[in-house]
Amino acid sequence: MAGDGAPGAMLVVISGPSGVGKDAILEVLRGLPGHTNHHYVVTCTTRARRPGEIDGVSYHFLEPQRFLALRDAGGLLEANEVHGNWYGTPRDQVVEALAAGRHAILKIDVQGADVVSSGVPDALLIFVAPPSIEALLERLKTRDTETAEELELRQRNAAAELARLQDYDYVVVNETGQLARTARQIGEIIVLEGARHAERRVRI
Repeated sequence: MAGDGAPGAMLVVISGPSGVGKDAILEVLRGLPGHTNHHYVVTCTTRARRPGEIDGVSYHFLEPQRFLALRDAGGLLEANEVHGNWYGTPRDQVVEALAAGRHAILKIDVQGADVVSSGVPDALLIFVAPPSIEALLERLKTRDTETAEELELRQRNAAAELARLQDYDYVVVNETGQLARTARQIGEIIVLEGARHAERRVRI
């Protein structure tokens, strides 16, 4: 499934290390004036569901065999293995949103952002950074969803991801306790870029 988006509809990538607060930021962004009509793409993943997560809302939780079949059939805009689990962006959600004139908001990791930016040069790339590696590690420990080995892996990966900041159009620091401000900053970027490229059609 492919096609051109309606004029002005953007593919917006929100990326950043695990634990930086991407989910919480997008939850706030959804409620901000002017951002309720965006399409917030629900990612597919093979990882286990965490307490409080809802299938089809938080993620589409798939068995590995089903995920790989969807990937091999071309149903994913990007797919990457991260921290031992697969994550991917459903292509149909993105194509349908753009065709309807709605911004498609993707929450994906740095690897996925690389794939998307290569295939969709007009994508808007926003990196959410922690105030420090130490603050990020503390957030990961606080949410208490990873083992000690997983925490160490995520910390190493975060350091590598933070070295890629220059690959993004914008970098927004999610300061501790400033979630609403971070969401507003991202919302302002989306509005600004939408106005700058009101006639551009994004091709998927």
